[in-house]
Amino acid sequence: MAVFRTVASKLPNAALVVTIDIGHPTDIHPPIKKEVGRRSALAALGNVYVSDIVYSGPVYRSMTAKGSRLHLEFDHVGKGLTANGGGALKGFAIAGVDKLFVSAEARVEGNQLVVWSDAVQKPTAVRYNWALNPYGNFTNSSGLPATPFRTDQ
Repeated sequence: MAVFRTVASKLPNAALVVTIDIGHPTDIHPPIKKEVGRRSALAALGNVYVSDIVYSGPVYRSMTAKGSRLHLEFDHVGKGLTANGGGALKGFAIAGVDKLFVSAEARVEGNQLVVWSDAVQKPTAVRYNWALNPYGNFTNSSGLPATPFRTDQ
């Protein structure tokens, strides 16, 4: 996913349309075609035609460590960050210098995301939806899903 995001960010008039939340684990073709079309249209309007609309879900920008928690900032926040359907954010993992990832908790604070785990006292990296069949629910206020990401290389 990181390769696609990098390519889309470097090419003019290119965008990444995230459909990871509407796919099916055993079929590469998302069953909800109308939503794929809607998101593609938003990407074209916002990125190519430069309309002032939210056309993408949150895209990881930067991370700051504050004690045992990592604070993440994103582009394409819209009017805020949220969990699709409400409830707790899902799909996050965190690691320390040992690079062993464990499930993590996350919550929105303003326009940032704070990620932590009691099992990792000095975290260094976060991953979101970094699995074959991810279950994350992290979106912006427009309901567009966050791009899967990793903060480590």
